[in-house]
Amino acid sequence: MVAKRIFLIVLVAGLMIGGAVASYAMEQPLMIAALDHLRAAKAELATSSHDRGDHRVETIKIINRAIEQVKEGIEAGEKE
Repeated sequence: MVAKRIFLIVLVAGLMIGGAVASYAMEQPLMIAALDHLRAAKAELATSSHDRGDHRVETIKIINRAIEQVKEGIEAGEKE
């Protein structure tokens, strides 16, 4: 009985979060796409074995900052 209640709580919470993400994607598709592209670029750079004179590491730092900026932009858009 307790396990069933926990399952239902997790299910409802997941649907609420999933709905919120879907809502953001519909309202801000370009921001969500930018975030996806930045994450993909970061993943590509992270798998590279060569640093090319610290440029790879510095680029990952810049991408991390860009990801944070996009997230902040999405949050700001939610408040409008």
